[in-house]
Amino acid sequence: MILPEIKSGMRALVFGNGASGKAADRLLKSRGVETLVLDGEDDIPQDSHFDFAVLSPGIPVSHRWCAECAEKGIPVAGELALGARFWRGRIVALTGSKGKSSVVRLIADTFNLAGLRATACGNYGLPFSDVAFEEHGEDDWAIVETSSFQMESVDKEDFHPELAGAVNFQEDHLDRHGNVETYHKCKLKLLESANLAFVPQGCVAMSGDGVLKACDMPGKVFEAEEVAEDFFAGTYFGNSILKRNAECAVALMRAAGLGDDAISAGLKAFRPLPHRMCTIGEKDGVKFIDDSKSTSLSSLAAAVRMAGEKGGIRLIAGGLPKGDNPKNAIKDLSESVKKVYLIGCCAEQFFEAWKKDVSCEICGTLDQAVDAVMRDVRGGETVLLSPGAASFDQFKSYGARGDMFASLVRARGVSVSADTEKRG
Repeated sequence: MILPEIKSGMRALVFGNGASGKAADRLLKSRGVETLVLDGEDDIPQDSHFDFAVLSPGIPVSHRWCAECAEKGIPVAGELALGARFWRGRIVALTGSKGKSSVVRLIADTFNLAGLRATACGNYGLPFSDVAFEEHGEDDWAIVETSSFQMESVDKEDFHPELAGAVNFQEDHLDRHGNVETYHKCKLKLLESANLAFVPQGCVAMSGDGVLKACDMPGKVFEAEEVAEDFFAGTYFGNSILKRNAECAVALMRAAGLGDDAISAGLKAFRPLPHRMCTIGEKDGVKFIDDSKSTSLSSLAAAVRMAGEKGGIRLIAGGLPKGDNPKNAIKDLSESVKKVYLIGCCAEQFFEAWKKDVSCEICGTLDQAVDAVMRDVRGGETVLLSPGAASFDQFKSYGARGDMFASLVRARGVSVSADTEKRG
């Protein structure tokens, strides 16, 4: 549904009391709206009137609250829509299955380096409603990372960015959306809503008719132009996996008016976000990489390709599965991984899927996996933590998982870089 015109004196429900719910509550109250925040198993009061409801992205549209609102004729929209309603500046929105946070950070940092005022927000960590709450002007930029969870509850009339991009379409979040087509439809909604949108060359998504190519996508959606490799040389994006994402970022920044000198300066200044293919230390010719942000099997496969050690990777994987098929990773594992050390509740599932193609050992916990790796690893090999699954079975977040990995590696005599400790 579309949010109504919001006026002082209205009454609104806010579903969820996490960061997004708190941001929505604060923004609404600042506009004179009376709010009731529901969390957990709270019930909607039966004897009260509400003009609309704001849904946090962690709560699916299938939740009983949304059904009750539909019965009562109460419009429900996502927190992203609320932030957009009160944002007076310009918007670049970015979605995709993997790598979107890094591209959002790259664009925001490059804009600021070039003298434009830009804030990275949305799924990136800072709710859009918090950014809209702060003082801002028409020339300010919001660089909004949008997830499928957010777009699920946002109508394109409520969220209409000037520029948008999708860095890739892969298989993810099937535990929430049920199938790839529905998941990709949430992503495509963003591209449809923008004035101008870019995707990397060859970017495809699943549609009702099968594979939807970039040239067939609705609206003003274009493939980003190929950029010479030397433009990214020596930067975080200077590899075949991330170059495609960076080309989409370049297209968006050019469309926003930045010149190539300013874009190049931003690329050179960029430092990777924590827990994303970060080399945290080396010892006796062994490299240790933290890619704890990898929460899907497609990102695990990409991490294995980026690590680039043919037959020399010792991979720690596992956690809480998200519904994607572990067999999809077999090709990359068989080509580059010497052994997989499995943790978490999906350890047995991954073991059964991979054991015929790559050596696997069920370790159970991360500390036991690190012990097993240190027992087996030899000089010239790479130890890669890229779980390919969510962390919530054993950790409070992927960040906590990555931090523990660094701590365990350090405790076993590896000198972990100070930069890793600072950012982790």
